[in-house]
Amino acid sequence: MSRILTLAAAQMGPVQRDHTRDDVVERLIHLLREAAERGANVVAFPELALTTFFPRWHVPLEEAEHYYETEMPNRFTKPLWDEAARLGVGFSLGYALRQDDGRRFNVYHLVERDGRTVGVFRKVHIPGHAEHEEWRDFQHAERHYFEPGDDFPVWRAFGGLVGMAICNDRRWSETYRVMGLQGVEVIFIGYNTPLHYAPDPTQNSLQAFHNHLVMQAGAYQNGTFVVGVAKGGFEEGVESLAQSVILAPSGQILTQAVSTGDEVIVARVDLDLTNSYKQTLFDFDTYRIPQAYWRIAEQKGVVPPP
Repeated sequence: MSRILTLAAAQMGPVQRDHTRDDVVERLIHLLREAAERGANVVAFPELALTTFFPRWHVPLEEAEHYYETEMPNRFTKPLWDEAARLGVGFSLGYALRQDDGRRFNVYHLVERDGRTVGVFRKVHIPGHAEHEEWRDFQHAERHYFEPGDDFPVWRAFGGLVGMAICNDRRWSETYRVMGLQGVEVIFIGYNTPLHYAPDPTQNSLQAFHNHLVMQAGAYQNGTFVVGVAKGGFEEGVESLAQSVILAPSGQILTQAVSTGDEVIVARVDLDLTNSYKQTLFDFDTYRIPQAYWRIAEQKGVVPPP
């Protein structure tokens, strides 16, 4: 038995400060239509796809309200929802959310082929800093604009088990393992990654290597497909990594973007291929020994997870 799904990553080039949401949604719809023409069932868009990456500036929150969405879909994004439902294509969309209670999150919104919301993921590992740091050429003030989420859910969608993560989440093994323990079969990961890492510029030349390394390891060690999709190129003077990829449960790259701009990559996959790893080398029930980790944690005075 096979469970065939055609995955697409809709990489985006820069979204500049003066680009309107109407401009951006028009681009998203164009990418969605291209993916649909190539047989895609679900399309992953990047992190913070609707706006420029505004955490590169540190301003008072009240001056940044226009970067946040307060409902979804809204009057700007409804055409994307409508077109996706018309085409019968699902998608994941990254944006900044301000909830009714005033809490602010960096989120990924998963939508089924009929336009129904499957789930909303709130970024857990918030990078950067909270205060203005004058020594930087540009800020990475995500900790000023967002608070962390607290879970990595997995949802039944697209005929399988689907999870999401955002940018810095991809660097942490716990991200994949928490979803892996829930049987995840596809993980969508959107990112905006500047090529210059101010705290340690020696890592600059390794950004692309590290980007693929962590996602390939997460895919392999948890027997899951991973779709990593970027917003790349020069945005407001800052160069960001592109190299969007679709990865197999083996950790192999199935397809990769070759540009730094708007580009769709597609891979037709069989979700049952995940069983080749989940039922053999990474059969958690047989081979994973969680009590060993807890024992080590206790010895080091670290409180183990429940």
